[in-house]
Amino acid sequence: MTPNESPAGGYRTVFSILVAIGFCHFLNDMMQSLIPAMYPLLKTEFQLTFTQVGLITLTYQCTASLLQPLVGFATDHHPQPYSLAAGMASTLIGLILLSRVPAFSLLLASAALIGMGSAVFHPEASRIARLASGGQHGLAQSLFQVGGNTGGALGPLLAALFVLARGRESIGWFGIAALLGILVLSRIGGWYRRVYPKADSSLPHLPITRGASTPKVRRSLAILMALIFSKFFYLASLNSYYTLYLISKFHVSIRNAQIHLFVFLGGAAAGTLIGGPIGDRMGRKRVIWVSVLGVLPFTLLLPHASLVWTGPLTVAIGLILASAFPAIVVYAQELVPGRVGMISGLFFGLAFGMGGIGAAVLGRLADAMSIMTVYQVCAFLPLLGILAGFLPDLEQERRKRRGD
Repeated sequence: MTPNESPAGGYRTVFSILVAIGFCHFLNDMMQSLIPAMYPLLKTEFQLTFTQVGLITLTYQCTASLLQPLVGFATDHHPQPYSLAAGMASTLIGLILLSRVPAFSLLLASAALIGMGSAVFHPEASRIARLASGGQHGLAQSLFQVGGNTGGALGPLLAALFVLARGRESIGWFGIAALLGILVLSRIGGWYRRVYPKADSSLPHLPITRGASTPKVRRSLAILMALIFSKFFYLASLNSYYTLYLISKFHVSIRNAQIHLFVFLGGAAAGTLIGGPIGDRMGRKRVIWVSVLGVLPFTLLLPHASLVWTGPLTVAIGLILASAFPAIVVYAQELVPGRVGMISGLFFGLAFGMGGIGAAVLGRLADAMSIMTVYQVCAFLPLLGILAGFLPDLEQERRKRRGD
C-alpha cells in the first residue's frame, strides 16, 4: 500500500503533505516577493529608472518562465524528489547576493538566481500537490497556491517593518527561512520518493479526457494562455508598480504604500484559496470565465478612484482575479493527462513570464507617459475573459463518457 492509499484501496487526501508543500510555497514566495517590495528602496539607492525596475522583474520572472516547462518536462520522465531542496538553495544564494551587491548588473544576477529557484520549485511542487490530492485536485492546487499567495502578501509587510528600518543588508536574515524550507522539502522529497513508483500522476488522479481531439486541445491551451496573459499582465501593474502608483498619485509614505500592497496581496491569497474548491464543485470553466471577465468593472474604476476607494477596489480585483489560476492549472492538467510536470511548469512559467514582460513593458510606458497611464491602459485587459466561453466543458464530457 502506498503512503497515500487508503486501506480500502482508494486514494485519500494527504493533508500533511499538502500543508507542508503549501508552507514551503509560502516561504518560497515570501522571499521572492521581497524583490518588488524593495523597489522603492532600490530605486532610490541605485537611482533606477522605471525601465530598470521593470528589467529586474523581467530578469527574475523570465528566468523562472523559461526554465519551468523544461524542468517539468524532464521530471515527468525522470522524477527528482530532492530537486525541490536544491531549488530553495538557489533562492538562498540569490537572497544573500541581493543584500550585498553594489551594482545594478549584480542585482540582475541575484534576481536570476531567485528565478532559478522558483523554476525548480513550482513544477515538482505542483506534481506533489496533485499526488497528495486524493482526487480533490482543485482543493489541492488551492492549498498549494494559497501558501504562495500568502507568502507573497507577507513579503511587502515584512519589508516595510523590517528591511526599510534596517537597510538592504537585513534581507540576508531571510536566509533562515530558506534553510527551513530546505529542511522541510528534504522530508517531502523522502515521501515523494516512496510514493512515486505506484502513484504515477497519469493513472489514478487524472479524469478521463483522453478522447479530446488534438485541435481541441491546442485551441483550449491557446485560450488558457491568452487568459494567463490577461491576468498576469494586469497583475504586473499592481505587483511591480502599485506602491509607486500610490506614492506618485496620493503622496503616501513608502511604509503606507507597502501596507496597501500587503492588503491587495491578501485579497489575492483569499481568491486563490476559494477558486480551486469552487471549481471542484461548480466546474472549472465557469470559475475561469467569471473570475477573469468579472473583474472588469473594478479595473475600469480603479484609475479614477480616491485613496479611500483604491484599497477596497484592489482587494476585490485580487480576490476575483486570483481565483482563476488554480482552476486554470487543474483544467490544463485534465486537458493533457500524464504531463502534470510539463503542464504545471508551462503555466507557472507562463505566469512568471507574462508578469516579467508586463513589468518591463509597463515600466517603459510609465517612463514615456505616466504611472497613471499604465492603470488606464491595463483596465481593459480583463475583456479577454470573453474567450473562456469557447473552452470545452470537460466535466460535461466526463459525465457523457460515464453515461456511455
